[in-house]
Amino acid sequence: MAQFAASDRTDDLPEAMAELAGEFHALAERDRLQLLLELANDLPDLPERYAGRLDEMEKVDECQSPVFLAVEVDPEGERAVHLHLSAPPEAPTTRGFAGILHESLDGLPAEEVLAVPDEAPFRFGLAEAVSPLRMRGMVGMLGRIKRQVRAHISIDERQ
Repeated sequence: MAQFAASDRTDDLPEAMAELAGEFHALAERDRLQLLLELANDLPDLPERYAGRLDEMEKVDECQSPVFLAVEVDPEGERAVHLHLSAPPEAPTTRGFAGILHESLDGLPAEEVLAVPDEAPFRFGLAEAVSPLRMRGMVGMLGRIKRQVRAHISIDERQ
């Protein structure tokens, strides 16, 4: 896996992600963890169609905790991306990472999601506060989200 350097650059991030990264950087390290926990609590529940159906979602093997995701892309217009993430409450860091991605990317056009730099998870100033293994999980979530978006677009273009 590639190693990314931490950066506080936000000009190449979607607006919501850049704002959230700015919020993290405005805080002291210990307060960043508190904000991460708040985002963990804000992660929405799965919609009814995925409730109890984790086997129909993609498991994020890069995460230490059992994290599952499903990506839906509107077939027309700006091709808005809809993210559905499941992370256990007993894994608040991982759940917080899922919350960051949900808050930052859900509802954006597919083109904007695909343009998110692969190292974006390192732009929140959390690499100093959590283990590299945990950061690998967030990078994995983003990579899988982008892969699923590309797959949806590819399928739609063939139909």
